[in-house]
Amino acid sequence: MNEDAVIIPLMGMSIPIIITIGAFLMVAYIRKYVNLERMAIIEKGLNPDMFKQEGTISFSLRASLLLIGAGFGFLLGYALDRAWDMEEVGYFSMLFICGGIGLGLAYVIEDKKQRAKR
Repeated sequence: MNEDAVIIPLMGMSIPIIITIGAFLMVAYIRKYVNLERMAIIEKGLNPDMFKQEGTISFSLRASLLLIGAGFGFLLGYALDRAWDMEEVGYFSMLFICGGIGLGLAYVIEDKKQRAKR
């Protein structure tokens, strides 16, 4: 029996398991250190809420404009593929360009909101 025939499926099954465990451990350690940081702030007699940033960019606005830009990018990539037979290049380039434009638009909108509050 060929050793490659056994090793390759074993690697294919272990990669998703390792990624899942790694993601879980990353989240657990991030939560642990955030909690330790807050406890150190409380021990010094300070209020942990005073370190929160006010007026941060809202996640929903950022995510929605990024997804709208990505969808528009896929649409433009499809048009480029059909018109000039660009294959993957058209999809990826338009996806990144339109997604970046969406994130830039989210920044401009939030910046205007913050300036209006001042």
